Amino acid sequence: MAGISALMGKKIGMTRVFGEDGSSIPVTVLEVGPCVVLQKKTTDKEGYNALQIGYWEKPLKRLNRPARGHVEKAGAETGFRFIREIPVENPDDFEPGQKLTLSDVDMSQLVDVVSVTKGRGFAGTVKRHGFSRGPMAHGSKHHRAVGSTGMSAYPSRVLKGKKMPGRMGGKRKTVKNSLIVDVRPEENLLLVKGGVAGAMNQMVLVYFK
Repeated sequence: MAGISALMGKKIGMTRVFGEDGSSIPVTVLEVGPCVVLQKKTTDKEGYNALQIGYWEKPLKRLNRPARGHVEKAGAETGFRFIREIPVENPDDFEPGQKLTLSDVDMSQLVDVVSVTKGRGFAGTVKRHGFSRGPMAHGSKHHRAVGSTGMSAYPSRVLKGKKMPGRMGGKRKTVKNSLIVDVRPEENLLLVKGGVAGAMNQMVLVYFK
């Protein structure tokens, strides 16, 4: 089915496959779909064409009443952990409650994969930014400290953007132009060359070229 620009899925893990010449190719295994159409957005009503899709089933009893009414209106039998919008050319080609899988996608050899990086918690500058440590001798008072951060009399403040300790990871990241190595629609699996950000079972959004 033409017109599907993206689908949601999750990262299964990494492995390798062998090419025809015997070369070893590192791949990330993504389980993509099935996604369920929950709502159609049209230019006449919302000002743009898109589909609202749900992924990763969740029991209806775990939803609040507004969310439950929303999915039941679409004819879905379960709730969903993740709901996103994807742009489409013609929303009228789709119906609420319809399931979208890899079999419905006209894809090329490249995809963009959007995910969230692993969260590392609160980290210092050595781990977060690769700062060098100070001497480790007993007399040193500068082992893994930040060092000088501010200015002198002018401007008498720390400039914005200064590399400092803080929360590391847990940010949205897009890996562009990942090469598709194998597609297995019957198993909802998509194998892309190289790495994809995030931990195992991390939700990903795959944009098809």
